[in-house]
Amino acid sequence: MTLRLHDTATRSVRDFVPKTPGQAGIYLCGLTVQSVPHIGHLRSSVNYDVLRRWLTHSGYDVTFIRNVTDVDDKILVKSQQTGRPFWAIAYANKIVLDADYRALNVLPPTYEPLATGHVPEMHELIGTLIERGHAYESSEANGDVYFDVPSYADYGALSGQKPEDMLSAGEAPERGKRHAEDFALWKGVKADEPADASWPSPWGRGRPGWHIECSAMARRYLGDEFDIHGGGLDLTFPHHENEIAQSRAAGLPFARYWVHHALLNLGEAKMSKSLGNVIDVEAVRAMGIRPVELRYYLGVPHYRSRIDYSDDALREAATAYRRIEGFVQRAVEVVGPGRPKEVPPAFTAAMNDDLNTSAALAVVHDTIREGNTALAGSDETGVRAALTEVRAMLAVLGLDPLDEAWGGGTESGGDLKPVVDSLVALALEQRAQARTRKDWAAADSVRDQLKNAGIQVEDTPTGPRWTVGEH
Repeated sequence: MTLRLHDTATRSVRDFVPKTPGQAGIYLCGLTVQSVPHIGHLRSSVNYDVLRRWLTHSGYDVTFIRNVTDVDDKILVKSQQTGRPFWAIAYANKIVLDADYRALNVLPPTYEPLATGHVPEMHELIGTLIERGHAYESSEANGDVYFDVPSYADYGALSGQKPEDMLSAGEAPERGKRHAEDFALWKGVKADEPADASWPSPWGRGRPGWHIECSAMARRYLGDEFDIHGGGLDLTFPHHENEIAQSRAAGLPFARYWVHHALLNLGEAKMSKSLGNVIDVEAVRAMGIRPVELRYYLGVPHYRSRIDYSDDALREAATAYRRIEGFVQRAVEVVGPGRPKEVPPAFTAAMNDDLNTSAALAVVHDTIREGNTALAGSDETGVRAALTEVRAMLAVLGLDPLDEAWGGGTESGGDLKPVVDSLVALALEQRAQARTRKDWAAADSVRDQLKNAGIQVEDTPTGPRWTVGEH
């Protein structure tokens, strides 16, 4: 079965046919690093990480580009408010962003371009647009360059918006625009902005507009035409609409598929830094939720389904993942870790159906039920078969408990695992001694203390087994 993806441009689910057989080029709009990321941002990274992993599993050679916008209006406002250089703010927030990506087992991109590192490519693209009659310099000779929206007849095809609905992106009419809907490709230097936040250009010192950055960087790393452009649904208009307009007006075929994920809402509003209604990874950790459990929560819903955040839903997802983890741990004790094999046909069908992760996880849970039945019946062949399939499916989803990213490898479990193992073993030995002398109160006390620390103890015929349980 061929992978089928929902294409926003055609408003349909289409067979994925790459530009070059066996290869897939993906450009994902990354973050603007004016502050630390929240879990709504990280939903995007998890969703497209799953897409990338599935394409790789399906045999594609994937080039994955995820940019970072490290200069824009919001970052400059922060610079003015705090007195810190704009680049210092961007760099500090990018460090946190990178740490969050690693915490959630998001694979590093093939390349991660910074907007400030690709100004010459933006100049080249703007120059082409001017030559082709789709861009112009401000009538006030202040260094601004605008895209002429009415010159591009197909403007609005992606989003269904009309040119007159176009947001003005904050440029006042007196800045020399021909039409209110025109948007900035290059922003001339302004007296109230940091002096180091500008670059020389054919139109005077200034900095790039937001939209031109992505068109230039996608072209630099993926060529004039590439396969998939991704991002949040909120970027469809005006950002992606403007990317298409300026790229195609410059004569570039640009993206063949537009894949957008739905948002993560807190209450009735989108989780947004500007609204102040955000939850970040550290807040989730403080709830006793591990990053792997957060990834499960973000990755289980279909990428085009809105997530309405609640603490209870996050905890339920954590409990569900712990059941998966518990099966893997019990199976490994019986048959060893084995090697993940091919995923079941039902899982393949779900993933090829527009990345239906909800249906794919249902296959995981069905296979675990079969594995638990095999464990109960001491059927090692059945246990091994279930374990290898479960691990293969979880690997595609970035959720294999034995992945070293989660500190769960069989040979290494992170720097603290040996320490935890020793401490739990000592506590269990004390519990065993209490049981030997029939001091049930002391034995129960040890077990309760372990439970309070998040350690679940299960008595088995071969001795006590411990796992990380609910806090």
